[in-house]
Amino acid sequence: MKTVNLIFGVCLLLTSSECQRKKDVIGASSLAEKVEQLMDLTARKPIIKLNGAKFKEYVRSSPRNYSVIVMFTALSPQRQCVICKQTYEEYTIVANSYKYSMPSSNKLFFGMVDFDDAQDIFQLMRLNTAPVVMHFPPKGKPKKSDTMDIQRVGFGADAMAKWIGEQTEVQIRVLRPPNYSGTIALLTLFGLVAALLYLRRNNLEFLYNKNMWAFISVVFVLVMISGQMWNHIRGPPFLHRNQNGGIAYVHHSSQGQFVFETYIIFAIYAGIAFSLVIMTEAASGDKGDGKKKRIYAVVGLVMFAVFFSLLLSIFRSKAGGYPYSFLFK
Repeated sequence: MKTVNLIFGVCLLLTSSECQRKKDVIGASSLAEKVEQLMDLTARKPIIKLNGAKFKEYVRSSPRNYSVIVMFTALSPQRQCVICKQTYEEYTIVANSYKYSMPSSNKLFFGMVDFDDAQDIFQLMRLNTAPVVMHFPPKGKPKKSDTMDIQRVGFGADAMAKWIGEQTEVQIRVLRPPNYSGTIALLTLFGLVAALLYLRRNNLEFLYNKNMWAFISVVFVLVMISGQMWNHIRGPPFLHRNQNGGIAYVHHSSQGQFVFETYIIFAIYAGIAFSLVIMTEAASGDKGDGKKKRIYAVVGLVMFAVFFSLLLSIFRSKAGGYPYSFLFK
């Protein structure tokens, strides 16, 4: 009897091992097919458009040895989700950057779920807002940290690439498409200046005008210190619309800025410069109406205090924990 039980146990063990081996072979074959299909889809377009079946097969079902970044959005014009379109543009830049920098990688894939095409997926994930960017790891379910906090870090491509690196350990170097508008504007400016010099070639006394060169120098300095060069290099969004419909004109972090923010900074610095010019003129030694000079001095001082307070307030909002303020919080 013991011999029979022993033989039965050995047979059961061998049968179980053979079944497990076949299951592993089938699983490995299924995984290889899934990865190959994902590579083919990514070769056509960096962002895979997911419906219910594809989402279940490539994102939710096992086995998986790859990460998937999925953006849940609502791009239909009827939804009037402006931030969805802006976030999708930045998301596309990240996906393209990853594709061109690591074309043969099979460790990370990008997908998109549109609300109008797959409402069942939104219900499955219990999502009632858009856009949402989530990371689905190779094993297990997504955790809280696998959902990108757009409210806190923004939706820029650089912030998105950094967040993806933290979740997947895949470092993506953001490659933005070339923007030739600045080059065209510069060539146009040089052309206009050359045409002006040619038309006034017999009367070039204006080139010795100190006020003109001073004005040009001040404008150039204001453009540089307001962050226009940073905009040209990084290509940040014009402004930020949050999920509640509000608009942020100033970036919350000292590591970023919006295009509209640079216009604000330019205007504030211009106001400070103009107030200093007024006070300098009021304090000059030239003879004139003393009452008018006092008025100019007071106006310049008030302007300086107001614009400097605005500048300090913006700096305080971007540099968390900065203790000092003046006139405005």
